[in-house]
Amino acid sequence: MSQTRRDGSQMAIIGAGSVGSGVAFACLMRSVVSELLINDFNTKVCEGQVLDLQDAAFVSSTKVRVGTPKECGQADIIVITAGARQRPGESRDELVQRNQDILKSVLDGMQPIKSTAILMLVANPVNVLTCMAQKMSGLPPHQVIGTGTYLDSIRFRVAMKERLRVSESSVHAYVVGDHGDKQVAVWSSANVGGKPLLSFEELQGLNQDDVAHQVAHKAYGIIDLKGATSFGIAAVVSELALCITLNKLSVIPLSVYCPRFDACLSFPVSLGTNGVERIVYPEMNEKELALVQASAEATRKVCSNF
Repeated sequence: MSQTRRDGSQMAIIGAGSVGSGVAFACLMRSVVSELLINDFNTKVCEGQVLDLQDAAFVSSTKVRVGTPKECGQADIIVITAGARQRPGESRDELVQRNQDILKSVLDGMQPIKSTAILMLVANPVNVLTCMAQKMSGLPPHQVIGTGTYLDSIRFRVAMKERLRVSESSVHAYVVGDHGDKQVAVWSSANVGGKPLLSFEELQGLNQDDVAHQVAHKAYGIIDLKGATSFGIAAVVSELALCITLNKLSVIPLSVYCPRFDACLSFPVSLGTNGVERIVYPEMNEKELALVQASAEATRKVCSNF
């Protein structure tokens, strides 16, 4: 497995708002690629973000500049953050029509997209937009991913970390299915050091539904307070970019097309330079599986309209 960044690696970020600029800053600080291209329909804001990021580039080996849509379409990694902002109290599914039009415009402007590019969707609803992008981009499905429930899984692990006094990386637990209200916390196969999570004394009597609800709704609390989430998802994208450029093959829950459910859902996948190498379906009990199947049906229904 390669442990060095590919020479000349290039990442394009479409959207220079709070999420796009946060992603750019996180990737810049970690030098995940050789060059960052930023594009936004608001050229004034885009140029301002690039100038500001260039001031921070002295601590990084990454160069930053404005990129045209065509240039962005030739990047190794293309991250789409552009989309209508989720309003307070608005569900992610309500964003579908507004973001479908934006996504089509963005992808049309980048054509023809580099055949080996990894296309990453950050905008919501991410499962639906990942499905749309797989149909619109012309890329193979394994090269089109969404950030899915990666951040939700981190929130789940942190909640367990605080109760068990272990690092979150030692908590092997996943949120799967949908990034949003229909997400499913997989308690049945979660473990720490091979010991089932729910067998720990500290978790006896734990209200699983309350914990899952807090994890699923944390984003809404952030949006109510500051208008948008940005830092957590920025860290997520920078880690995904490293998985791709270093061919780490880390197992991470992402939105992908899942043949088992015939829908784009978030499940653990092995991610590397070529995109998704394999999907890993965790063991689920009947209740968890039923919830995932319901989420898959809802996603298929939405995706059948385009």
